[in-house]
Amino acid sequence: MSSLNKGVQKAEVTLRWDPSPLGEPAHDLDIVAATYRADAPHGAPSYVVHFDSRSPDGTIILTRDSKTGQGFGADEVMTLEFDRLAATYKRVVVGVVIQQRDERKVFGDIANTDVRILEGHTELGRTDFAEVIGSTAAVVAEFTRSESGAWEFRQAVRGFDADPQSFIAVMGDSTY
Repeated sequence: MSSLNKGVQKAEVTLRWDPSPLGEPAHDLDIVAATYRADAPHGAPSYVVHFDSRSPDGTIILTRDSKTGQGFGADEVMTLEFDRLAATYKRVVVGVVIQQRDERKVFGDIANTDVRILEGHTELGRTDFAEVIGSTAAVVAEFTRSESGAWEFRQAVRGFDADPQSFIAVMGDSTY
């Protein structure tokens, strides 16, 4: 029996992008995860992990946070340990948001973006934001706890025109 049959136990979200051209302001993309309680799976998030932070219980951790896209491998990495997440949580929504500092940027403005959602060596989902190139933020995955208690993954690419704070407020409003 594979770990997928038991549900997703531990996932990793990786984000890559090319640095901005020489002389232009740096592109800064961020992975964001919002956790929702069983009694309000589409309400306000219980907590949000973003910008070099971790969840209060240590089950969701942003282990790498780039502000420029420079370097080798993934620029940002988030680990989600669903097998340790308290039973009071039913839903986790993961997204990517572009920091809007110098001028408005959308995914179409940033070269070679790539998000991968992995469980071990198994790729659960992947996007390059082609379907949301005019957006400044996007939900890329939704994890939900089934009635049996197993965590299920759903690829969910949905674009938003929102700054980071506004995106956090709306990223979990609907089902995908």
